[in-house]
Amino acid sequence: MGRELVTRDATEGARELLALLEHLDGRALLAGQHNQPVHGSAWTDWATGTGGAVPALWGQDIGFSPPGTLDGIDRRGANVEEAVAWHRRGAVVCLTWHAVCPLDDEPVEFEGGVLRSVDEGVIEEVLRPGSALHDRWAAQVDVAARFLLDLQEAGVPVLWRPYHEMNGPWFWWGGRPEPLRALWRQLFDRLVHHHGLRNLVWVWNPNSAYDSALPFAPFYPGHDVVDALAVDTYGGHWEQEHYEELLRLADGRPVGLGEVGELPSAAVLEAQPRWCWFMAWPDVVAEANAPEQVRALYEHERVVDLEALRRHRAG
Repeated sequence: MGRELVTRDATEGARELLALLEHLDGRALLAGQHNQPVHGSAWTDWATGTGGAVPALWGQDIGFSPPGTLDGIDRRGANVEEAVAWHRRGAVVCLTWHAVCPLDDEPVEFEGGVLRSVDEGVIEEVLRPGSALHDRWAAQVDVAARFLLDLQEAGVPVLWRPYHEMNGPWFWWGGRPEPLRALWRQLFDRLVHHHGLRNLVWVWNPNSAYDSALPFAPFYPGHDVVDALAVDTYGGHWEQEHYEELLRLADGRPVGLGEVGELPSAAVLEAQPRWCWFMAWPDVVAEANAPEQVRALYEHERVVDLEALRRHRAG
């Protein structure tokens, strides 16, 4: 029997999703592609055409920016429908949440609204029930919860990656270990206990520890609120020490590549065999990889596309 999810009474779909990741651990990894709200599934279509197979994992963002822009909040309803459709086709759905800073009201621009620094006192107030910023934070979480509840009602389990890259200082939630751990646990409590969300597989997802990103461990919120771990990596950073540090933290939990620009090579997959999925990031994946590199990865014997995933589930 596999590991239990951190959410009690998790949906059958969420339990099956975690069991799938555990089955893949050390054997194979899901091919994945992130999309952007304004484009719907256009980047999955790009990956399909370039790689020669449909990705097994469909990624999307809840959105935060003005209507009609890249991460526009006006696309939420449409992207719930897209997520449901991909789930019915057999794909794994992965959602990223670029949360708006509680000092601001959505919609916001990426720079200054999500990508921004705040004083430590701001986070402390967000963590203090009854404060004005805590209430603003809760209201923003409730908007995200509506998106997730729509998917729960449709029977869609979700690989859920909030507050990603928290070990770097670029997002408002990042760079400070103790507040981040508390913020993660506060989010878990509101989504799971207040809203009753049971379809989430909680993915804790730092950035590879290079440049201004710090080591992973101080930011880890605890085994009781994390189902799987992932790491974001760009610029060809495949350091073995980062992989091994994540495995130590995971303590047997599945690990994945939350965001990649440069795709992992056959040599990387040989040296780091425990990755259960990768999710390529729009624009960067096309800029950083020649078409033959994309196809080579999708044709790799360890990579699972949508058709292979459907065969696995059917058999």
